[in-house]
Amino acid sequence: MVKKPTEGKRLGRGLAALIGDMDNEAVAIERARSQRRIPIEFLRPNPRNPRRDFIESDLDDLTKSVKEKGIMQPILCRPVEGADDSFEIIAGERRWRAAQGAGLHEVPVLIHNVNDKEALELAIIENVQRADLNSLEEALGYDQLIQEFDYTQAELADVIGKSRSHVANTMRLLKLPDSIKDYLKKGELTAGHARALITANDPEELARRIVEDGMTVRDAEKAGQEKDKEKKEPKPKKEKDADTVELERRLTDRLGWNVFIAPKKKGGELKIQYKTLEQLDAIISILEK
Repeated sequence: MVKKPTEGKRLGRGLAALIGDMDNEAVAIERARSQRRIPIEFLRPNPRNPRRDFIESDLDDLTKSVKEKGIMQPILCRPVEGADDSFEIIAGERRWRAAQGAGLHEVPVLIHNVNDKEALELAIIENVQRADLNSLEEALGYDQLIQEFDYTQAELADVIGKSRSHVANTMRLLKLPDSIKDYLKKGELTAGHARALITANDPEELARRIVEDGMTVRDAEKAGQEKDKEKKEPKPKKEKDADTVELERRLTDRLGWNVFIAPKKKGGELKIQYKTLEQLDAIISILEK
């Protein structure tokens, strides 16, 4: 039976156990027992993998490492229903690709019978723990769990072992313009930079400056705050000409109440300031004559 999202904390720990909590000796022993090696062609990529982009240079470095030392971390996978000797990768596609590039015939795997929801949870948790996802991929993974399996942000935070604010801030990245998302995919902007852009008046312009000038997160935050301050500061009032000032004085002396004139491009405004209802009645009486 599939556990409900409200069982988040227990489910999260269970999933963490599946991918291996090496501080727990019992889990490490069970992990070793369930590990096996299978032909590399038995594996196939997961179309729901939260990791969307594989940087070629990083993959080349991993391939070289695999050639020298082999795969140190087993690939997490699940059996493909109705197909013999076929397994779908839950987490570890990058290792699988590197193994292919290194010419390996077999790879170490951990096989678990899990449903689609648990497979996606595992993929996100494993990748987040290994810091294998860029911030945008992480946000897309969270959004996928929420949209497909009706998680709340609080329940999701329990499952993945992150704070609710981390989940909320990460998902806010999905609201950024596509040009900024491209920077995130390429690794030219960090999640910290992106969060500073969310409240900026012109996020695309600030993103361009961050990339071109190599701004730190703190610099980006400061630049965004300066733009906000410029927007909030009222424009200085234009000085009134001498004729307008003189007319305000004459009307004030004649009526006995402060009079303000505000000329505009077309017409203007005349304001008479009163302090009591009696003064208002007196002004109305004069205007009605």
